[in-house]
Parts: sequence; C-alpha cells; structure tokens
Amino acid sequence: MPSKKFVKLLVMLGLQQSYLMGATTATATVTYTIGSIDSISVSGNPGNLNVTTATAGSAPTNASDATTTYSVTTNNTARKVSGAVATAMPTGVTLSVNLAAPTGATSAGVTTLTTTSTALVSAIANIAASSLSITYTLAATVSAAQVAGSTNTVTYTIGP
Repeated sequence: MPSKKFVKLLVMLGLQQSYLMGATTATATVTYTIGSIDSISVSGNPGNLNVTTATAGSAPTNASDATTTYSVTTNNTARKVSGAVATAMPTGVTLSVNLAAPTGATSAGVTTLTTTSTALVSAIANIAASSLSITYTLAATVSAAQVAGSTNTVTYTIGP
C-alpha cells in the first residue's frame, strides 16, 4: 500500500498538471494615433518700448526689450515660425523682432513686422525647445508723429 506522503505527492502533481493544462490566454488590439503637432507659446509681453531720446543731429534712439521667450514643439519637418502685427505701425515707426533659433533651425535675424506674415525662424524639425529668446526693437524716424501709449498685437505661427 502506498504511503500517505506518496499519495499526497501524486495528488499535488495531478493538481499542478491540471492547472498548467487549464491555462488560457487573451489578447487585446490597441488602436492608437499620433497626430501632427505644431505648438508655440510666448512667455508674456515685453516691457514698454519708448523712443524718447536722440543724439543731436542723429535719428531717435531705438528702444529694445529682450525679456520674453518662446517655446516650440513640433513632430513635423520643414516648419517655420512666422510673425505679423495686427495693425500697421504708424508712418515712420517700425517694430522689429529677432527670434533665437532652436537647435538645427535658422533665425532670419532682425525682421521688421508688418501685417503680412513673415518667416522669422525656418528649418524647424522634430523638436521641443523652450526659453528661446525674443528681442523686440521699436524704431522711429524724426518724421514719426508723437504717440502716447499705443499697442499692437504680434501673432506668432508655426507651420509649413
């Protein structure tokens, strides 16, 4: 007659075998999408740009501000950042901007903004970059009319 230990061993092996044979699997199909991403933001507004001085015999002294930055993310290639002002600047007044380029891209340098969108940074591809500098410059000729506290909106766009 088999011992109790031997019987227990046979029962345990039988249970283990039935457990292994009874194992099942299940699958799930995951559907996903990664869309086109083109995103740009600015850190805020520059300080007031005031043209209020000139050296005698010279044009008025430009006013500049480099306290703001922009951030850009794209999973595309051949993108550019363009910029435009909402309304035309007064006669004899220009607003220019200079955007630093993220790695691998090219800045257009100091560019005068108009109501027509102009490329400011080109050759942007597959990048997430932040805290890129923006320098605004306001210039006025001696024929510019005096203006008190006027504003204009600059719109930046990233795209093809």
